[in-house]
Amino acid sequence: MTRALILPILLLVGGLVVAAAQIAAGSPGAAAVLLLMFVLLAGLYSPLAFPRSIGAVEAQRRSAVDGQPIVYWRTGCKYCLRLRIRLGRDARRLHWVDIWRDPAGAAVVRAATGGDETVPTVVLAGRPYINPDPGWVRGQLPRSR
Repeated sequence: MTRALILPILLLVGGLVVAAAQIAAGSPGAAAVLLLMFVLLAGLYSPLAFPRSIGAVEAQRRSAVDGQPIVYWRTGCKYCLRLRIRLGRDARRLHWVDIWRDPAGAAVVRAATGGDETVPTVVLAGRPYINPDPGWVRGQLPRSR
């Protein structure tokens, strides 16, 4: 099991336990609502909520060609999730690198942050920005052609 799936699985198991307790208490409607909430949280904190990750080397190559920023992130990071949600559809225009899956990406983040793995780290034109405001990131995106 990868680290990226631990939190979503725990949320699903927790939701099942809470729902079972509600059913045992005679509240199937509350059980359904609570289970749905836990499933939604598990989906948000899973890698599925983010665009497909690529390796750091490939992201740097693509960014050099199209000028789009690179976002270094990891599953379970609430600031990464905030960035992803606030970018909306524009998130697909960026190059996303999961530092838990790509050691080269983790090394880029450690170099940019002085040795720790603070994410999200957005690299734009070779310059890193640690946990930038999502509105600022959206403003840095090249205009659509």
